[in-house]
Order: sequence, then structure tokens, then C-alpha cells
Amino acid sequence: MDALASLLDGPRAHGAFLLRSVLTPPWSLRIADRAPLTLVHVVQNDAWIRTEGVPARPLHPGDTAVVRGPEPYTIAGDPDTEPRIVIHPGQVSTTADGVGLCERMDLGVRTWGDTPADPARPGQLPPGCGVLVTGTYEMGGEIGGRLLSALPRVLVLPAAAWSSPLPALLNDEVVRDEPGQEVVLDRLLDLLLIAVLRAWFARPEAAAPAWYAAQADPVVGPALRLLHDDPAHPWTVADLAARTGVSRAALGRRFTELVGEPPMAYLTGWRLALAADLLREPDATIAAVARRVGYGSPFALSAAFKRVRGVSPQQYRERTAAAS
Repeated sequence: MDALASLLDGPRAHGAFLLRSVLTPPWSLRIADRAPLTLVHVVQNDAWIRTEGVPARPLHPGDTAVVRGPEPYTIAGDPDTEPRIVIHPGQVSTTADGVGLCERMDLGVRTWGDTPADPARPGQLPPGCGVLVTGTYEMGGEIGGRLLSALPRVLVLPAAAWSSPLPALLNDEVVRDEPGQEVVLDRLLDLLLIAVLRAWFARPEAAAPAWYAAQADPVVGPALRLLHDDPAHPWTVADLAARTGVSRAALGRRFTELVGEPPMAYLTGWRLALAADLLREPDATIAAVARRVGYGSPFALSAAFKRVRGVSPQQYRERTAAAS
């Protein structure tokens, strides 16, 4: 498993919130749901996305935006339109004055807005309305956090920059009501996120993080995959060097140069990120977590965890539970 696949294992959708929005101009939504990650695909007509302190950015039909939370943002048909609808945590919608809108704007299966389809033209929408498909991850955890930290506040992948059938497929499937549809939509959303991030990181303006760029290196790439495939293995630099066919000094030097830290430091960070996510599971003992991430005893895990994070695994678990 490569580094991107490992990090995407964190924000895997499970009952994600997906919605097709159909809005009559002038429309403007303030998204204050505090979701850590949201994908927005523009289906029809232009839109603008604006975050605090950053000029509004245009979105054209076929463009896909990835928004990193939890700070609020605004998406509108015109950048000068003040928000008329606010989306709160739990995907509760109200007017700017707090009047509830959820039931009033329900247009059918995973469809929401103020522009119902024309009965005389089944399946057709008025040409002037804005149409968006939105997928929201309600994820937490350290592994997802490592991915989020590599992303800008908002990234926009223009339609002309890539070619994929996934946005159109998600747009078609989001309004279907079939057995198992929730799982179908979760997997489609995951696939779209992976495809968008892969296309984005390949672009020069993306400034791809060091761990992503290093995957293409013939020496460091295989070493990263070994660490991510089996973090519990008792790895040493000598082991990695032997597996990748270079000397220990050459691997250490090249790994540090490309990734930004030595191999064992990277492994420690990855193990502790995995441990932090496992500690969120109420039934997982600290001893079991230690074994799964490569520490010989709960005491060894506790010492490493406290040295790097400043709290013991038990304290981290209690704080996470209280925050949830």
C-alpha cells in the first residue's frame, strides 16, 4: 500500500452525507457544518466559492472543489450575493435568520433546493438554476488529519484538467433509491476523492507534499510502501536498505532528503498516527494497540506516545472520548 492509499484509508466514507442541490438565482449558501472534508462538483451553471480572507474563486460546470474544514465557507451563484441559507452541523439548513428550511426545500431522494423539475419535462431542470453535487465526510482521526494537512483550504480541479466518468456517475447515482445505495454512494465518493487528489497532486501548482512526491523515487518509494504495508514489522534502516537494494547510508540520506525526516522517524510518526486512531475504538486495549503498530509492550507504546504527543495513550483516549 502506498502512502496516499494509507492516508485515504482514514477518511473512507461510511454513511457519508451526499446531496444534489438545485437552486434558483440569486442563490448563496454559507456552509458552517464543521465537516473536515467536503467535495463539491458543479453540474450546471457557474458558481463561486469563498473562504474567510481569500478572494472568491470561480467554479464552472464540470469543476470539482475539495474544501478542508472545519472553518465555514460560502458557495454562491454570484460572488456578491449575501448568504440566504446557512448549513449547520448535522446538515440542518436554515435561513440567515434561523428559520428552518430542511422540509420546505426537500425535492426528493437526496435532492434539495428551491427549483423543482418541470412536470412537462421529466428529468429536466430550468436552464438558469445552479446544480451542485456535494459529498461530505464526517471523519476524524489522526490518519485523516495527516491527509488534510497536505491539502490547501480549497483546491479546485478544473474540468479541463482531467478526464473521469466518476463525477457524472455520482450525479446519476445520488438520486437513485435502490437496495444498498448508501454503500454504492460511499464507494463512489471515495473513488472520486482519490481520483481528484491524484490529479491535483500531479499539477505543478499543487506543491505536492514530500511523502507524495517521494513515492515516485525508485529507492524511497519502495521503502515507503514497505513501511505502510507492515508498520508492525521490527524495521531497521538496514532491513529497508536490503529490501530496496541500496546501502544503509544511501537509503538514509535519500529518504531524509526527499521525505524530510529519517526512515525511523517517519515510521514512528506513522505508527503513532495508527495508534491514535485505534485508541478511538472503545474495545481496543492499549496492549492490543501496541501489538498492532509494532511496539513490544504497552509500556513501550506509552513511552513513545507521551514523548511525541505529550500525553499518555490513556489520557489521549479520555480526551478524544470527551471531545466526541
